[in-house]
Amino acid sequence: MDNLKKLDLNLLLTLDTLLKEPNVTHAARTLNLSQPTVSVQLAKLRKSLGDPLFLPGPRGMRPTARAEFLRIPLSQALGLLNKAISSPGPFIPRESTHTWRIVAADYSETTVLLPALRILRLEAPDTRLAVLANANSQIGQTPGQDTVDLFFHIREESPQELRCRMLFSEHYVLVSRVGHPWLKSAPTLKQFLELDFVMISPDGGGFWGNTDRVLAEMGLNRKMVLSVPHFMFAVFAITTTDLVGMLPLRLVKNNPQLQFFAPPVAIPGFDMNMLWHEHLHRDPANMWLRDLIVQSLSDNDS
Repeated sequence: MDNLKKLDLNLLLTLDTLLKEPNVTHAARTLNLSQPTVSVQLAKLRKSLGDPLFLPGPRGMRPTARAEFLRIPLSQALGLLNKAISSPGPFIPRESTHTWRIVAADYSETTVLLPALRILRLEAPDTRLAVLANANSQIGQTPGQDTVDLFFHIREESPQELRCRMLFSEHYVLVSRVGHPWLKSAPTLKQFLELDFVMISPDGGGFWGNTDRVLAEMGLNRKMVLSVPHFMFAVFAITTTDLVGMLPLRLVKNNPQLQFFAPPVAIPGFDMNMLWHEHLHRDPANMWLRDLIVQSLSDNDS
C-alpha cells in the first residue's frame, strides 16, 4: 500500500494507455489530454517507479522490461477498479442466483410471501428464498440481520432506523369452523362473551390482547381457553374444534373450512409494513423484490 501512496491514479491510467499505444501523441488523444500533460505524467511515472518505462524505438517508443511486467496486472487492476465503482447494472431476474433472506412471522408468511412466491418462482426461477423467524421487538437489531433483504412487521413495532413501506391495513374478525353449533350468524355481545376463545401470544402463554383491552374498558371479559404462539396453529385448532378466535381477515378469508363475522365490539386493527436496511435501498435486486411483493398483493386483492 505504501507504493500506491506515491502514485496518482491518473498516472496509472496514463501508463496503461501508453502500454496500449506507445506514442505520447496518440495516448494524449485517447486520454483527452494535451501532449505536454502526458509527457509530464510520464516523467512522474519514471521517477516514482525508478525506471525509464519507455525507450526510443523505430516506431515511437518501446516498453522496458519493467513496463512489460506491469502491462497485464495493471490492466486487470484498473478493470476491476472500474467495475467496482461503476453503477450496478439492472437486476435480471431470470439470470439471478440470489438467495433472498426474509424475516417474517407465520401471519406474513401466509398473507405476504405466499402470494409473491408463485411470481417469484416464475420470474426468478434460479433464486432461493430463506424465511427466518420473526424476532418481534428485536427485529433489525439481531447480529447478522444486516444480511436480511426484507422484514415484515406491524407498524407499531417497526424500528425507526429501517426503511419502511406500508403494505396494507388489516382488521380482525370473529372466526369459527363452518358448522359451529353456536354460530349461525354474527353473535350478540352476550353470545360473544360465552364463546370459547383461542388467542395468539407471540411471546408465549399470554391470555390478554387487544380484544380483552377493549372489553376491559367496558367492564367485561371473554372466556379464554387456549393460548398459542402461532397464527396457523390457532387456525388449525379452530378448524378442528368448537373454539373460536379473533383473527386477521386476510388470514382466513379464503379458507373454505372457516366462517367469519364482524365482532360485536370494534377491535383496533394494524398496518403491515415491509422494511429494509438503508444500505439496500437502491440495490437493484432488493428494489425488484420489493416491487414484486407490492404487485403480488395488488393482484391478490383484485
